[in-house]
Amino acid sequence: MEYVLIVLGGLCTLAGIIGCILPALPGPPLSYIALIFLQIAKDHPFSTFFLILFGILTVIVTVVDYILPILGAKWYGVSKYGIWGSVIGMVLGLLFLPPFGMIIGILLGAIIGELYAGKEKSKALKAGVVTFVANVAAMVIKLSLSIVMAFYFIIKLF
Repeated sequence: MEYVLIVLGGLCTLAGIIGCILPALPGPPLSYIALIFLQIAKDHPFSTFFLILFGILTVIVTVVDYILPILGAKWYGVSKYGIWGSVIGMVLGLLFLPPFGMIIGILLGAIIGELYAGKEKSKALKAGVVTFVANVAAMVIKLSLSIVMAFYFIIKLF
C-alpha cells in the first residue's frame, strides 16, 4: 500500500507541474494531493502546520489563478469579446500547437476579440498584452508553488 501511495503521489506531483501550464489539470491541488499521499505512506513526514500552510497556499493560488487574468482584463477595460477571444484562443492554441500555442492563442484571441468589439488596433494590441501578461503571471505563481511542493515531496521521499 505504501508503494502505491508513493507512486500515486509521484504521478500527482508530475501532473501538478504539467497542470500549471495546461489549463485542463488543476496544478497546485494535484501537487498538494501528492503531499497528502506521501504523508500517509511515509508515516507523517510533514508537520500539521506545514500541511495547513500549503493547503491554504494552494487555495489562495487556485483562486488567484482564476481572478488575476479577469482583474487584469477588467482593470485595463478589455471587453467581453477580448476575454472570450483569449479563452477561445487559449483552447485552440493548446489543441493545435501545445503547449506554447496556448500562450500565443491567449494573446491573439484577445486582440482579435477586441478588434471584433470595434476597438482600434493599438488598443486591441494593448488589451491583448494585458490579458497575456495576467495569464502568464498566474501561470508563474501556480508553477512556483507546485515546484516548491514537488521539492518537499522529493526531499521527504528520500
